[in-house]
Amino acid sequence: MPIHAIALVSAALYLVAAVLFIHRPRLPAFAVATAAVVAHAAILVGQHAGGVDLHFFAALSLVAGCVAALCLLVNLARPVATLGVIVFPLAAILLLVDTFLAPHTEPLPIEWQIKLHVIFAMLGFSVLSVAAVLAILLALQEHALRARRLNGIAAALPPLTLTETLMFQLIGAGFVLLTLTLLSGILFVANLFEQHLIHKTVLSIAAWIVFGALLFGRWRYGWRGRRAVRMTLSGMILLLLAFFGSRFVLELVLKRVP
Repeated sequence: MPIHAIALVSAALYLVAAVLFIHRPRLPAFAVATAAVVAHAAILVGQHAGGVDLHFFAALSLVAGCVAALCLLVNLARPVATLGVIVFPLAAILLLVDTFLAPHTEPLPIEWQIKLHVIFAMLGFSVLSVAAVLAILLALQEHALRARRLNGIAAALPPLTLTETLMFQLIGAGFVLLTLTLLSGILFVANLFEQHLIHKTVLSIAAWIVFGALLFGRWRYGWRGRRAVRMTLSGMILLLLAFFGSRFVLELVLKRVP
């Protein structure tokens, strides 16, 4: 089946899965979402066979696929159906944009060391992205509890303490992966300036400090609530700028290939 057809099927399945998660038929939702992620993965494997094509929209699609797969794993451990309602439509949009609207180049062959660095980076970004979505949902849940209007999205979430615990578990895992990303970058990336990577490194280190401080504060002082939400979202914004901000400027504004 052509990649364009697979993309349409995957996007449709993502949207159906999101609707099913709204109405909470757990098994059908999981089955449809799994099929969507598998189809998305097949497209990514076909596009990246023999190398890596990480232009702006391809990187977004790759991260979206990783986040969607992670969303399924999270729901296996802790049912948070609202995650799927948010993540799956976004994954469908990014997949379609990359497939139908974005320019594609031949994948560049890369050494295993750089490939390992990219894997750490994508996994870390994906895990922390899910944690950031949970932080937003946690803020909505807290606001609803304070206003005594627990309905809609807030009512569909697990108890607040479970949502918060899951968020910190993901932040811990993401922090480890981000640490491995930075270490592998230091070891394997030859010239940060020539490859337009110095700003990404600085912003990634800043995000690493924010997440590290949050985890330390949680362990030492019991930080939670609004402080945890603010720091999680601040760290995620820094990572977004590191991963996609410079790439957006270089590729879409300046029309240069990083």
